[in-house]
Amino acid sequence: MSRFARSPITAVLGPTNTGKTHLAVERMAGHASGMIGFPLRLLAREVYDRVVRMKGSDAEVALITGEEKILPPKARWFLCTAESMPLEREVAFVGLDEAQLGADPERGHVFTDRLLRARGREETMILGSDSLKPMLKALVPEAEVIGRPRFSTLSYAGAKKLSRLPRRSAIVAFSAEEVYAVAEALRRLRGGAAVVMGALSPRTRNAQVAMFQAGEVDYLVATDAIGMGLNMDVHHVAFASLSKFDGRRQRRLTVAEMAQIAGRAGRHQRDGTFGALHEEGPNAFTPEEVLAIEAHRVPPLEKLYWREGEPDFASIDALIASLEARPQNAVLRAAPEAVDLAVLKRLSEEDWVRQRVRAPAMVRRLWAACGLPDFRKLGPEPHSRFVGRLFGHLSEGFGHVPHQWFADEIQRLDNMGGDVETLAGRIAAARSWAYIAHRADWLEDPVHWAERTRAVEEKLSDALHASLTQRFVDKRTTVLLRQIGADASSLPVTIGPEGEVTVEEHALGTLTGFRFTVAPEARAADKRMLLAAAEKRLGGEYRKRGAALAEAGDEAIALAGSVLAWNGVAVATLEPGPNIARPRIRLDRTLDVLDPAARNAVQARLERWFADQVGKRLTVLGKLDAATRDPAAGAPLRALANALLEAGGLLPRRAAATLVEALDPQARQRLRRIGVTIGTLDIFAPALLKPGAARWRRELMGLPDAPRDGATVLPRAAAGADLVHGYRPLGAQAVRVDLVERIARAAHDARQGRKPFAPDPALATSMGLTAETLARLMAQLGFRTARSIAGEPQRWIWQGLVAPAAPKAPPRDNAFAALGALKHG
Repeated sequence: MSRFARSPITAVLGPTNTGKTHLAVERMAGHASGMIGFPLRLLAREVYDRVVRMKGSDAEVALITGEEKILPPKARWFLCTAESMPLEREVAFVGLDEAQLGADPERGHVFTDRLLRARGREETMILGSDSLKPMLKALVPEAEVIGRPRFSTLSYAGAKKLSRLPRRSAIVAFSAEEVYAVAEALRRLRGGAAVVMGALSPRTRNAQVAMFQAGEVDYLVATDAIGMGLNMDVHHVAFASLSKFDGRRQRRLTVAEMAQIAGRAGRHQRDGTFGALHEEGPNAFTPEEVLAIEAHRVPPLEKLYWREGEPDFASIDALIASLEARPQNAVLRAAPEAVDLAVLKRLSEEDWVRQRVRAPAMVRRLWAACGLPDFRKLGPEPHSRFVGRLFGHLSEGFGHVPHQWFADEIQRLDNMGGDVETLAGRIAAARSWAYIAHRADWLEDPVHWAERTRAVEEKLSDALHASLTQRFVDKRTTVLLRQIGADASSLPVTIGPEGEVTVEEHALGTLTGFRFTVAPEARAADKRMLLAAAEKRLGGEYRKRGAALAEAGDEAIALAGSVLAWNGVAVATLEPGPNIARPRIRLDRTLDVLDPAARNAVQARLERWFADQVGKRLTVLGKLDAATRDPAAGAPLRALANALLEAGGLLPRRAAATLVEALDPQARQRLRRIGVTIGTLDIFAPALLKPGAARWRRELMGLPDAPRDGATVLPRAAAGADLVHGYRPLGAQAVRVDLVERIARAAHDARQGRKPFAPDPALATSMGLTAETLARLMAQLGFRTARSIAGEPQRWIWQGLVAPAAPKAPPRDNAFAALGALKHG
């Protein structure tokens, strides 16, 4: 191979579309062996396919990524992700693409390590942005820096709305949700778009790109993965936003990132343009950014992230210490804690891990397990549990993942049903198992399981491609738009008496209250554009219904459980508020379609209706609520009123004994006027025991198992036979608390001091009380049995209620006692 430069280490720097990657591939192919590390699995796969075509066979070309490995026995040329580069292999040529990613907080330490350690026997080529130049001078001074000019001109085309974007445009977004939203809009406006994201499998990505390249769709929606060397026929790049979440915070893109993505427009000799979807605000380009991008001027990097590439495997602690070591070079910064290190530190806290990991070989095995990427984006804690289970198997017996576990998980993922998000989630999970399958010493039969995971991922990829196409591509919409013009709102939209929504006799869905439910068939073929027309027309209907609700009569609103319904449609939910009489009313999310003024009017109407209902149906609770806010009521009464509201207006007297004892005669009189009875055993409001009020009380308290209306005595096992419903359990029966009080008063009226007496049994008999129930009740009321004459009714003697336990005196030997002494001293 002829010499390319004076130094065996060259750094080819420049903006996008300078042919850097093409040059590196040509140089590698000219050597007897070689290896290139790429930032993306998709890009590694793309170049692998290209090299196979160049060599005419795949017998000597290898692909190595975390979850995909094609490694022929006589492989000489290796295309890899940066993380998967087999540095232990000696090859003639080594290349590193997008080396400026050493400044990335999440993956930067990997690229920095390859920059410092990956070397070819004959030639090493570092590819990257001009921003990398000062780092190379500091870290690899022997490298010869070669600049490459861009083949075509890149210019700013201004801000354009989605509906005004030129054909062959790529719209870049920075989250899956935003990608889907933009693709959905393009389906309605322009007939659809292809979708490209880093999380897609190569098979899905290639199918989507092929659709764009073939002209089946004129638009492509992508994440910033498009900026990492993926080559497509793009004329214009539009930024949906200019900020992204970098794993730690939401931040604005750097000029280098903007330039990298914008540079995808205008490949080879064809000029390209870039712009934004917004002309003003945080998602609009500044003049300084535009000038820098057009002139390919990017700020020089001031630091790269570093982590020890050859850590110490003597022990777990030595491994962690070496991975957390600080760099010696001034331009290097210690990398933030990555997922693999976070998982290692969590597992190192487990005793069983410490017991198993005592030799360097087992430390290496633990670190290898921690290197399993979090493809599913679960976060460190859930991912640690998964890795922990994996390492548990790798550190016992033969050190293999159990066949049954692997088979069950793959079988669970072998399901082609579901929407785009579901299928993408299954592919992410399949990538974890593909990664495991490509570790030769982790499975008893790795070749079989690698093939099985590949087959499942391919099936899921085909299903995802079909789902993406069905959801985001509508080939008939373009034809329809040409027939009726771009203004879909001109189509007639009809809302029927039952809420059915139709456009030109096409059923689009149903409007129930404020919720529009799309008919399943409305998502097929050309109806996406018709749906947009319906959505424009529904705005007026929403306003009309909001006004009707704000003026609705009492009879149109009802309470069912914790839900407020208007004409049978849920419009709000009751949530805990200050007390049961004043809950918080939260409007249903479907009412978000209303403007703020309309929502406020609806909120005020529902609050007014609820207050009126409490005043009519639960008068006692309303008065108790008023007492809690009346300073003139006195603290003891307010405290008892709050306790009663907390219990729904019914409270065992013993539970509130201290509060009752604190009431003065005036407070007791006011409580009686409110409608509350301080009974012998219970404090209650008789009005709340009536069927209508009891029903409302149950709804507000969320009480299940309602007793039958009007029941005075219930079998103990019957529904509602409990004190919370107003029934005091007494042996095999439960007696309504107001009848318990009647019996108590009758007993006290009949007794003379502490002399034995026999209460009139007719009262208890008329209520349906058994003798056993009466006996239990009399005992709870403070009576004990007296010796009776044979044949005569049972006699009782008053002995008094058992006084509640006196509250425990506060300790006198702590800081609070000392403070009390100072206060009162």
